[in-house]
Amino acid sequence: MAHIFQISISNGGVPKIAASVAQIQMGGVAGDWQNDRVHHGGPDRAVCIYSLELILALQAEGHPVFPGALGENLTLAGLSWSAVCPGMVIRLGEAATLEVVSYTAPCTHIQPYFQNNDSSRISQKKYPGWSRVYARVLKVGPIQIGDAVTIVEESTHDE
Repeated sequence: MAHIFQISISNGGVPKIAASVAQIQMGGVAGDWQNDRVHHGGPDRAVCIYSLELILALQAEGHPVFPGALGENLTLAGLSWSAVCPGMVIRLGEAATLEVVSYTAPCTHIQPYFQNNDSSRISQKKYPGWSRVYARVLKVGPIQIGDAVTIVEESTHDE
């Protein structure tokens, strides 16, 4: 079953710190802030999401990455990450609902979590299927670690 493995927030910057519960608000995860509001945050980049399985695969490659290190707010487990793409709608727990809007380009602040500072390892352009994604909030609600992640609508995009 797909579920929330970790919720991560910060006052700006990475790594983001684990929280056991949070509130999804229209602007993103309550208590989270981004220092660079030009490239991060806003309605179409309200929540950054990544895969636990890909983090584990990156660790197996020797990258010193861990949940929250890549600036993601939600680390999800048990989801077929290759199917996660713009247009997909997911529900977190009983209420919160997000729509995946775009792939997330790696920024310089996450470079220390990669061998040779090469954060392009999670670039959608260079390594399709390895990128984090940004989502907009469709419905607010509380979330907690272990909450089910349900695909409400499959993507119809071929990005």
